[in-house]
Amino acid sequence: MTVNAEKSLNQETELLALREALNSRLDRLLPSGDERDRVSAAMREGTLAPGKRIRPLLLLLAAHDLGCDKHHPGLIDLACAVEMVHSASLILDDIPCMDNATLRRGRPTIHRQFGQDVAILAAVALLSNAFGIIASAEGLPADCRAQAVTALSSAVGLQGLVRGQYQDLSEGGERRSPTAIARTNDLKTSMLFDATLQMAALAASASPLVRQKLRCFAQDLGQAFQLLDDLADSHDGTGKDPHQDAGKSTLVALLGADVVHQRLRDHLSSADQHFAYVCNQGVATRHFMHSWFEQQLAAFG
Repeated sequence: MTVNAEKSLNQETELLALREALNSRLDRLLPSGDERDRVSAAMREGTLAPGKRIRPLLLLLAAHDLGCDKHHPGLIDLACAVEMVHSASLILDDIPCMDNATLRRGRPTIHRQFGQDVAILAAVALLSNAFGIIASAEGLPADCRAQAVTALSSAVGLQGLVRGQYQDLSEGGERRSPTAIARTNDLKTSMLFDATLQMAALAASASPLVRQKLRCFAQDLGQAFQLLDDLADSHDGTGKDPHQDAGKSTLVALLGADVVHQRLRDHLSSADQHFAYVCNQGVATRHFMHSWFEQQLAAFG
């Protein structure tokens, strides 16, 4: 076995262990409820259904690369909080008055399983749980926990996911400029990546300069992630409904798949440079980012 192959195998083994730790901790943090507690059941289904866990893995890997102790007692809880927020956003994104999706992560969407009323309540409960988990995370000073709550609430609120979703609903069917589309993508996707990385930086006691560079990294990563999602929309086998973007003004519709492929790679290159600037020794985050996108592009490219 070559050195590179052995290193890749070790990295995959580490990622598998991190995913298992995340799933185990999420299982403990989510309410167990009983067979009559449909809200708790919807929360668990929406969060524990097999997913990529991109954001919580990114938080853990970035924190480790920035020098945070791998055994930091509250780090995995911060990662779980991010996953709960992401899961809540997916539940809301799928409901009939939004995208009216039928599939998510290869399963019927939460509103199709439990009803729209339970889906909305489950999403609200997940958001509430997430902020409570951050507020009580072990090993972080009170001011860091407060900053983490602020970062995540900004990503979710009117200057983040909420505004991005509203723009997508109200303007998505109109012809928009590439700049306008990118602005919506920032709000819908980059903002949560930014909050994820800011929490990693807080756990690692990173400097303001590092945190600013991580914002640039998150912006490029979010744009690349959304472009990949747009490219995948015409494919089956993604675990989601295909052709959800039909009739919407995406960059794929506006510029074509080839141009979007190049833009995606440009954003990945820029993201890599930003992270390398603040962390030229730790490579786990960068390897994770590149290998994940290459796997997806091979499937959908």
